[in-house]
Amino acid sequence: MKHYPIAISLFKRFERMRINPDNFTLNILLNCYCHLDKMDYAFSVLAKILKLGYEPNTITFNALINGLCLSGDIKKALQFHDTVIGLGYPLNAITYGTLINGLCKIGQTEAATQLLRKIESKVMKPNVVMYNTIIDSLCKDKLITRALHLYSEMVVRGISPDIFTYSSLMYGLCVVDRLKEATDLLSDMVMKNIDPDIYTFNTLVDAFFKEGRVTEATSLLAVMIKAGVKPDVVTYNSLIDGYCLVNEVSKAKHVFSTMPQMGATPNVQSYSILINGYCKLKMVGEAMNLFKEMQRKSITPNTVTYNSLIDGLCKSGRLSHAWKLLDEMHDRGQPANVITYNSLLDTLCKNHQLDEATALLKKIEGQGIQPNVYTYTVLIHGLCNVGRVETAKQVFQHFLIKGYHPNVRICNAMIWGLCKVDSFDEALALKSKMEENNCLPDAVTFEIIIVALLEKYKNEDAEKLLSEMIARGLL
Repeated sequence: MKHYPIAISLFKRFERMRINPDNFTLNILLNCYCHLDKMDYAFSVLAKILKLGYEPNTITFNALINGLCLSGDIKKALQFHDTVIGLGYPLNAITYGTLINGLCKIGQTEAATQLLRKIESKVMKPNVVMYNTIIDSLCKDKLITRALHLYSEMVVRGISPDIFTYSSLMYGLCVVDRLKEATDLLSDMVMKNIDPDIYTFNTLVDAFFKEGRVTEATSLLAVMIKAGVKPDVVTYNSLIDGYCLVNEVSKAKHVFSTMPQMGATPNVQSYSILINGYCKLKMVGEAMNLFKEMQRKSITPNTVTYNSLIDGLCKSGRLSHAWKLLDEMHDRGQPANVITYNSLLDTLCKNHQLDEATALLKKIEGQGIQPNVYTYTVLIHGLCNVGRVETAKQVFQHFLIKGYHPNVRICNAMIWGLCKVDSFDEALALKSKMEENNCLPDAVTFEIIIVALLEKYKNEDAEKLLSEMIARGLL
């Protein structure tokens, strides 16, 4: 039941009654401390096992190795493993599965693969769980080719893949937009009499919808229902999101409305997706009605919900309403993030309220919220747009001092501003600096400077840049 503190207190009562614990009881106690991340206590129980003359067993060592992995101390877990092996104690598949899982969780997938090879050559035949753990980690890191290679190796070695293997691979293939291969794997599963579960179908349905391939997604949904797998709230959220992505918000609303009849209750994500869909189409009234419905049903809006509404209100010219919603966020204890403030900053800049926008940037930084490159790009573009290029240069310098890595968009915004005030030397110097920082100028960079030079009849300079642009294959 995972009530570890109660189990420990019962053990202490047990001891006060002068009843000597046996090895089985001590292993339970040791395991409790491991799950509570109290490894010093866990190792003191190991000392007690030895002191009482009991022999620690594989269960003891597995609990300790698992505890060290849970606490994030994988290095110590591996060292302890080596000590145990050195003392001649046997370890089993659970031990190695735990170590492989621990390494994968801290991003050490390569080390996990090396451990798999070591097990295979010296200890035992690896099992499906070990392979699955590494395959899943590789897929999450988008290293799908390596994951597929490991899958093939696993099959060749006579280890049968299970539903977890297929689900991980399908997720990885979907993330890198290899949907044909993902659906081929679904067919392979069916041929091998492995029944796809809700997670398998949800992964594929969501991927097809995100690609705007509504027909394939709905076909998959039909296959899912035919296979006896009942759609859940995640499935319906994918449907709603998919329809919103192709601007068919009325169909999304229909799916949303019919969810309760299909045995799925809309959650905060369902509302947030549909609210965002309405806001993207500037149907802010409908979005606000949904927002009020959420509150009536005691579904607490999250930061994503508020961000969609604030962005929608800003883009619809209702900035005062957006500020009120920001205050409501604070009152409800819902933290605003950089996305929230970027929407407000963008609108202030478009309304030429640059002093307010600059003050907002300082406020963001003062609150410990990390602005991103987009934040600075919007402000620099806004300042340059009203001719405040010197202030824009200061903001750009502040951006660099803060240690941000500039991208082509922020550099283009600054170059555009410099060209507006005929600071061509500075614009060209920034273009050169971009290349030094591995931020290659794009076609827009060249076009900004070339057009500005032509407007000032600096045709020769413009022609040189045009030749360079052609040589780079940007025209």
